[in-house]
Amino acid sequence: MVQPISIDTNPPVPPIPMMKDKTQINVRYTLISPFTTVHIYWDEKESELKYEIEEPILDRTEKEILAKIEEGMKEIINVNVVVEKTKQAVLEYIDKTARLLIEEFNIKISESSYHKLFYYMYRDFVGFNDIDPLINDYFIEDIECNGVDTPVYIVHRLFRNIKTNIMFHDLDILASFVEKLAQRTGRYVSYAQPILDGSLPDGSRVNATYTKDISSKGPTFTIRKFTTLPWTPVQLVSFNTLSPEMLAYFWILTQYHANILIAGGTSSGKTTLLNAISFFIPPEARVVSIEDTRELNLPRENWLPSVARGSIGEGGVGEVDLFRLLKNSFRQNPDYVIVGEVRGKEAFVLFQGMASGHPSLSTIHADSVDTVIKRLETPPIELSPTLINTLDCVAIMGHAIVNKKQTRRLVAIVEVINVNPDGIAMTNTPFVWNPSDDRFYSKKESKVFDKIKKRYGLSDGELEMEFNLRTQLIYAMYKRGIFDFNEIQKIVNGYYKNPEATLKQFGLSSQPVQKEQPKNQERMRTPSETRKMQKKLGY
Repeated sequence: MVQPISIDTNPPVPPIPMMKDKTQINVRYTLISPFTTVHIYWDEKESELKYEIEEPILDRTEKEILAKIEEGMKEIINVNVVVEKTKQAVLEYIDKTARLLIEEFNIKISESSYHKLFYYMYRDFVGFNDIDPLINDYFIEDIECNGVDTPVYIVHRLFRNIKTNIMFHDLDILASFVEKLAQRTGRYVSYAQPILDGSLPDGSRVNATYTKDISSKGPTFTIRKFTTLPWTPVQLVSFNTLSPEMLAYFWILTQYHANILIAGGTSSGKTTLLNAISFFIPPEARVVSIEDTRELNLPRENWLPSVARGSIGEGGVGEVDLFRLLKNSFRQNPDYVIVGEVRGKEAFVLFQGMASGHPSLSTIHADSVDTVIKRLETPPIELSPTLINTLDCVAIMGHAIVNKKQTRRLVAIVEVINVNPDGIAMTNTPFVWNPSDDRFYSKKESKVFDKIKKRYGLSDGELEMEFNLRTQLIYAMYKRGIFDFNEIQKIVNGYYKNPEATLKQFGLSSQPVQKEQPKNQERMRTPSETRKMQKKLGY
């Protein structure tokens, strides 16, 4: 009996070095083993990075055979049944069906050629056709198709926007693929309803258009991939997205039930930071999260993730929105509430929860504290300044160009001291990023720390020592190259349970000792120095 062909869609994630000089980038790694790899390199002729998918090459005869077999399989195969089966069952099912058709059509083909054809059959019937390798690339955040006869672009975690060698030339084939996306999201797309907005089974977000009436280049699609393993706090330090002291600050705020809102533009890293901060929630705490599209992934057991659902008929039948989920969440006895993004009436429920003592984390589209407050006070949210005062701090994420390379930075952490009835906020900025030297600056004065001291009866020395110890611990993890999702959570949980033992693992002590200055973190500045820096940077 012929053994089914093995296909591994989750090969090990390769270590890719960060390169400041794009012209030196030349990496290749496996996407679907053993068939597909990607080659990312600098194209001298076009002076840009290229992302080239390398799949098995078929000769003319093999292409004709593949087309004949796939046409026959369309009449036999039940795609819905195939997708719902286990991976091994799918491989066996396709293998059995394909070999049956080859025998029926009396096709003569070598086993090596059949292996190549099998890959394409699996890709087209079970996967996502031409873009299936992109779906399986751990490093890709977004996949963007702007229509026919134009390259598909991707957003790479390390190398950002890159043009691929994938292109749809046929309008009908692209329209058929958009129909496939709709089917996988459980939605419907047609000439009457030409806009698709949904989620794939793995949580990836899909937005697509179906006709030329909507987009002049024909059907389009954008896929925001769901990340199974998000970036860890220590990885963000290694990318210089933020400093160890910023993370230590968030750790303390999270432990002592502060309310944190992360602001920023589209794809600025808001959800990435939200997920990183969630690492610092105490291990015994019950967490309830509410999202439009599943993006959060928390390494904890006591976590109840909720996802909004769109209507399944006319008049909003079956719809379960964020507002309803959030109202329901406060009946689920949460210690922490996380909302993926606030943009409507659910914000009122969230801030009511903050006021009643439920520590909350969320994100919002805004580029400054003033913009955050304006968004919260104006329709459709319309919060009163009294409720906004329950917010402790706003973290502002932003896109940045550093050494001619696009990246992300935590631009500032701003504490909300008071919002008056006119919507004017009194704030304090303990951390700020300076684009001129790509460094983070900080000061000792923290109004939220003062609030924590009064609320929990802590002395200045106790909180300062905790802040320094956690900064050193995060920096020690970075120096040792500890980036693993589960290992970092284990260390954070260990610190909560037995801080001395955890510190000892890294050669640290709770006794005051002068330690190495964390990466890219300036000395603590005096309040007057910091105010001058803030004024210079416009904060």
